Amino acid sequence: MDFELLPRDLQAYRGGNTGIPYVHRFESGKPGPHLLVNALTHGNEFCGMVAATHLLDREVRPKAGTLTVSFGNVEAYESFDPGDPFKSRLLVHNLNRIWSKAWLEGSENSPELRRARELRPVVAAADHILDLHSTAQPVEPFWVYPARDNNSKAALAIGVPSIHLVMPEGMSTGTPLIAHGRHGEADFHGVGLVAECGQHFARASGELAVEVTLRFLAHFGLVDADPSWAPPPPPRRFELLSISVVKTPEAKFSRPVIGMESFAGGELIATDAGEEIRAPAGGCTIFMPARQPIPGRELVYLTKPLP
Repeated sequence: MDFELLPRDLQAYRGGNTGIPYVHRFESGKPGPHLLVNALTHGNEFCGMVAATHLLDREVRPKAGTLTVSFGNVEAYESFDPGDPFKSRLLVHNLNRIWSKAWLEGSENSPELRRARELRPVVAAADHILDLHSTAQPVEPFWVYPARDNNSKAALAIGVPSIHLVMPEGMSTGTPLIAHGRHGEADFHGVGLVAECGQHFARASGELAVEVTLRFLAHFGLVDADPSWAPPPPPRRFELLSISVVKTPEAKFSRPVIGMESFAGGELIATDAGEEIRAPAGGCTIFMPARQPIPGRELVYLTKPLP
């Protein structure tokens, strides 16, 4: 495997300025929204680290409103081993599925739950959230967000990435960071977006994460737009139909897939525990097929194209 993008030492960013490790906040003193840019929700998704350190190293400051920059699962990030580069995604829990009241106020404990509880006030304080991610496979970058008008309008206006995965019923496998608290309420004015910026270890994913972040800040008026940005391509939007969860380690796809393959209605996509997973409709496009089937984790996202 080629590693164009590898971790860097983040100790210089640990202190932050909020009393919460790895959280930095900058207030302009002028009216405007509070934006949160979050990196490393998963420990081996380095593109967000590139974007967050870009903002901090270059002393990007908001000309209006407030900017918060946070690093999420640093403990998992620090466990990265090039010999097993996917293991450091998490240590115990998926930090992007435990943002419900039940998890955060429950009795269970783990590095991810401790970090989510630390970050809870940071996430709750933000009007608009950009959570930076990457993918195990080299697929085109894409947005993921709940199907609220404010999310769709913001993602379309920002323009990059041009592919949108829209979740009409949220995420059946847990509560992601962008749906925590008031961000999970249908009538909340704020925006919550995940940007999947490319393959984990590709240099291009870090470069795109920086661009998406600056476009996000510019959209909400915290920085000026860069005149060199190319016009985005026409959007392609997909609606999430269902998420299949791995039941057995023997789960397998009917053919080699990396994501964004299309299947005809009724076509076999995968089998697991003697059950068949078939395309529920014509033109079914799959997102994020599991690289390795691990029981209890997500196997594949099934979607249909939107107009």
